[in-house]
Amino acid sequence: MQAEDLKEISTWISAGERNGVAPEAMMQELCERLVGAGLALWRVGVFVRTLHPQMFGQSFTWRHGEGVRIYAAPYGIEESEEFLTSPLRMVYTKGQEMRWHEAEIRADTVSSFFAEARTEGMTDYIAMPLRFLNGEIHAVSWTTTKPGGFSEVDVEALRALMSALARVIEIVHLERTATALLDTYVGNRAGQRILAGQIRRGHTETMSAAIWLSDLRGFTRLSDMLPPKAVVDVLNLYFDCQVEPIVAHGGEVLKFMGDGLLAVFPIAEGGADAAEVCGRVLAAARDCRERVAAMNFRHGGVTFDKFRFGLALHVGEVLYGNIGGGHRLDFTCIGPAVNLAARLEKIASDLNRIIIASEVFAAAAPESWLNLGEFPIAGFRRSERVYGLTDEALPPRG
Repeated sequence: MQAEDLKEISTWISAGERNGVAPEAMMQELCERLVGAGLALWRVGVFVRTLHPQMFGQSFTWRHGEGVRIYAAPYGIEESEEFLTSPLRMVYTKGQEMRWHEAEIRADTVSSFFAEARTEGMTDYIAMPLRFLNGEIHAVSWTTTKPGGFSEVDVEALRALMSALARVIEIVHLERTATALLDTYVGNRAGQRILAGQIRRGHTETMSAAIWLSDLRGFTRLSDMLPPKAVVDVLNLYFDCQVEPIVAHGGEVLKFMGDGLLAVFPIAEGGADAAEVCGRVLAAARDCRERVAAMNFRHGGVTFDKFRFGLALHVGEVLYGNIGGGHRLDFTCIGPAVNLAARLEKIASDLNRIIIASEVFAAAAPESWLNLGEFPIAGFRRSERVYGLTDEALPPRG
């Protein structure tokens, strides 16, 4: 690689003109530029550990002629034989560059990675620490199938790129981490608004939405029967029954409140898609009903099953945004429509019903509804007509 090529690529890495470009696209272009400058790359890997509730880390792997593949490594992989015998583990633990020439690759009988490398005809493998400013060490690997492996000029060129590469990857990593954590703790739409700058207290907007408010039946009794850790495990199982269908049908979970869950399904201005949205909400509700009915939990030799929940569905305008005091804010939704949904959920419990709907929701999602009558609503001036699904087979009270 010529010095002028190296300088050009290093400048390109540091330019910072790739806003909105996916990391895999950036990596693809970097590898193509290096190959175009004469570096005989066969495979390049970027491995970054993440701050994520479900992922230990991510890998971005480029192969010559195949593009970039992304893999999300789950927690537990760091204890697997594959990871413990991998060359990357040495980079993480020692914090220094590691290199395997062709003879060493052929001689290695421990790492499954090198077993694959031999079938590909790999002649040289270099793993370099990717150092972030906060002290974290991640890794980049460079491989070739060129006879004789990398030249020392090639290796020095790769080393020269690492500092600029680390800064760009760290910036992308921090942005992706912030997005992932916001998605996890406040939801996707709220996270997007926060990242877009809607962070001031009182910064709110009005949104029309189908409102989902649910509650686990018998939670107090269950909490008294089980130790706290087991109660948390039950809640996680229960929320799993709801979150996946809600998200799959276009909703956003805003809040977990003990055993309660608040979610919204946005409706277009003017309500043009209200029927379609409420139809999706109802499909998600039925899915949840089946999942909760099939849920069971085993603790201390005892199986807990026949879990039930109550769900109130309503449509109305909500105030969506930042609410709180001092330096502690919450991105949530409030308004009479949310309050009414909460009252309806209590009525569902009183009527021994699973899914109930307000009159406005039932009108937006024509179904085989059963008119359950009018009920006074605490804090509201008028009564509300409540509807239940006719396909519910209700267990007896007790």
